[in-house]
Formats: sequence, structure tokens, C-alpha cells
Amino acid sequence: MNIQRKLLLPVLVCAMTACNNSGKESQQNNADSSTGNTAAQEAPGANTQTPAKQESTFDINNLPVSTASFEKFPYFSMPEDIKPLNRPIERKYDQLFFPIDGKMVPLQGKVYKTYLTPASNRLDDWSLIYVLKSYDDAIKSVGGVKISDSKVSKEELDRIKDEATYFGEDGSIDYYNEPVKVYAIHRENGDNIYIQIAGNTAGGSIQILQEAPFKQTISLLKADELKKEIEQKGKAIVYINFDTDKASLQASGKEAVDEIAKLLQQESGWKLSVNGYTDNTGSADHNLELSQARAKSVVDALVSKGITADRLTAKGFGQEQPIAPNDNEAGKAKNRRVELVKM
Repeated sequence: MNIQRKLLLPVLVCAMTACNNSGKESQQNNADSSTGNTAAQEAPGANTQTPAKQESTFDINNLPVSTASFEKFPYFSMPEDIKPLNRPIERKYDQLFFPIDGKMVPLQGKVYKTYLTPASNRLDDWSLIYVLKSYDDAIKSVGGVKISDSKVSKEELDRIKDEATYFGEDGSIDYYNEPVKVYAIHRENGDNIYIQIAGNTAGGSIQILQEAPFKQTISLLKADELKKEIEQKGKAIVYINFDTDKASLQASGKEAVDEIAKLLQQESGWKLSVNGYTDNTGSADHNLELSQARAKSVVDALVSKGITADRLTAKGFGQEQPIAPNDNEAGKAKNRRVELVKM
């Protein structure tokens, strides 16, 4: 049975079994809320009285592998009579936080998120329980497992607020006020699927992420290409890889510096300002210091290769002057750059 047909089943099931199951569901939901509702706690015979909130120990490799056939991302249609409030956000690569074991866990890959609302646009037609049961049934029918069902503490949300730059855009979840149901679908090839759903009396939200490795699409400019860029535009943009949140060069970053050194050796009369930039992750003051340190790191590396220091200047601009939106990972990658400006 395909996924779209499965989404219709919860309506019939709810109508036929509400009287018998309402008491059991209430007891189960109370137990889930008090324990964080991990996959292990949902298993038959699990101890639902475990009190303490601990570091996330969830491992998707402990879940059974789904053998279901998935066709087109985001894989799940809307329940009948439900539609997106606005145009859904869909990105080839991005990051979302998922509340798991009381911790906000960052996951990266293909992303889909949207607000949910009645197709009639009438608030009276909104039923959160209908939407939640529809997705619960559909996700579990393809091997998904509910791994969390709880609210997130304010302390935990404050901890990641500088990284969670998308809170507030379309499809966002109100973690401060709404309990969130999180599901995981373990895939054999590692492209695991995570789904989180939340809502209230006025509407809901759903976010779907399929894990995927980051694919670098920015290529290294060679010395002759750098020269051409600078002669035509007065500057060239170089993507130099540094260690995360540090100014130390990675191996590929050293290769980029080699090309800049070749350029300056060929053009012995040139002087360059090496300008560093970051994305907007973290505080503006920290990013300004980091960009200055990275620009200086490049200058120091060039001097070590025989380029005289009087031909080089290091400047940091932090998160100022972005060349792409900072609301997605692809844009942030473009903003983390070094510009070579001819003086």
C-alpha cells in the first residue's frame, strides 16, 4: 500500500477505536512525557519510570532497517483536507535541529519544512490529533520509529540559539511551547530520514530531513585564474578551508595558499590585501576576531613561502558584507571566504 493511501487510514481507525483506546493512549502519553519517549522506552516491557535527563544516547543503527520503497522527497503527502500554509521550504542541503533525549541534535542533509493548515482555510476544520495520527500511521507503516515525544527545556534552546538561525521562518516549530514528536527511518545506505511534527489548536508544522554528506561545489582557482579575476574585477574570491572555528589551515587550504604564492611570484610588483570573511554563525565580535586571525594566517603562510611582508595586508571583516543569504548552508559556505584585493 503506498504512503498516500496510508495517510487516510488514521481517520477510520480513530473513528472505530476511540472509545477503547482513549484511556490507554492517555496513560501512554503521560508515561512518554515523563521519560523523554526514546525508542527504547516505547518497546514492550520498557521501564517508563526512568527519571533523569541524560546526554543523548540515541543511535539510529540500533533501529531496524526500513525496506520500504521511497520515491520522491519529501516522501509523505499531506493528510486529506490539509495543505501547506505557504509554499514549503525545500533545500538540497541544510541543517535542522531535532530534539532527541532532551538534547537539540543538529542533522544535515536534504530538508523540507512547512506549516500545516486546513484546506478550507477555516480554523474550525483544524484537528491536530487527526494530523498527528495520520503521520504516525504513515511513518510507522514504512518502518519508521518514534524516538522522542516531549518539550525541550529553555536552557537547551538557549544553548543552541546562535546556531539555530532558522527559527521563525516558514515551517518552524515552536519548541518553547509545543511538545515535538520525532521519528527516524533507518535506511541501509545511510541516507536516514528524520521527521518532526508539532502543533497547537491553530495549526501545525512538519520538518523532514534526509541525511546526506556535504558535496563541495566550489573549485580551487589556479594562479592564472586568480590573475584574470583580479585584473578584471580588482579582486578575486578564494575559498580556503580552515579548521572549524579556528585559523589553522587544512590541507586543501594550504593548496590554495600555494596558488596565491605562485601568483605573487609571477607578478612581483603586485601588493594584495588579504580580507577575511565569515558567515553569521556565532556572535559578531567573535566572527570579526576569527576573520582577522584567518586573514593573518594566510599572510603568514605566504611570507613563509618567500613573499615579502610589505606586499601583504591582513584585514578581517567578520560577518559583514555577505555575498549570499546566511539562511542556508550553501549561502553560508559562500560567505566563508577570503578576498584578494589588489592595492
